[in-house]
Amino acid sequence: MNPLLQLFRIGNAVMGIVGLLMGVLIAAGTGILDHWEPVVFAAVAVFSFIAGGNSLNDYTDREVDKLAHPERPLPSGRMTPRQVLFISMASFIISFLSSLFLNLGSMIIVVLAIVLMLSYEAKLKKDALTGNLEIALLTGMLFLLGGAVVGMVERTYIIALLAFLAILGREIVKDIEDMEGDFDRLTLPKRIGARNAGIIASLSFLLAVALSPIPYFDGTFGIWYLAAVAFADAIFIYCSIVHFEKPTKGQKLAKYGMLLALVAFLIGGIL
Repeated sequence: MNPLLQLFRIGNAVMGIVGLLMGVLIAAGTGILDHWEPVVFAAVAVFSFIAGGNSLNDYTDREVDKLAHPERPLPSGRMTPRQVLFISMASFIISFLSSLFLNLGSMIIVVLAIVLMLSYEAKLKKDALTGNLEIALLTGMLFLLGGAVVGMVERTYIIALLAFLAILGREIVKDIEDMEGDFDRLTLPKRIGARNAGIIASLSFLLAVALSPIPYFDGTFGIWYLAAVAFADAIFIYCSIVHFEKPTKGQKLAKYGMLLALVAFLIGGIL
């Protein structure tokens, strides 16, 4: 693979744009084409942000990756640390410049995301719960951006919150799953124990379930949303139980639950 595309994790960058478009669809429904220009600038901001974040991750993890990911551009010798750091900073600058063409709310979200990512890579990703919280927050902000771009952020704040809770739970479960391999990180399960960390993950999943009917009761979405989100809720409830014995199964189920929840929000936004 081209080293630049591998550095950017091109698949993740494209999925970020898909997430943005999902947020726009949930907010604007079939009127998405009326907002094509700010959506394009937002897509550039998201793509550049993810590319910059992944590049910075490779730069900060370059020693660990010699063993963990020797195929990546830095440990394989196809790029130098100086090149990767330059690409990362250039990507963040492009993300910021793109946000200047958006409304104030959208620009604030992009700038805050850049600050959070820089702080995460510089210090927070090796710290117990803080790193998990930041990853979950950045994911939720993607949906907020989708709503803010079209001036309808009130239609996406709940999915942003649910995404935050679901991602937080899944990240903790993933840390439980990876306890043996995380030799360079003081993760939450290592600090408070796998069972206590699992309880926090379960509470996060169950809180997402408890909040999921809000868009129906506040009139944002109709009955079809409520029917669809019930399937995602069922998966999260099961996930909150099964991950204690089978963390690998639990984190995979959480991913499927998030996909179903996204479908439910799309149904709510379109129907």
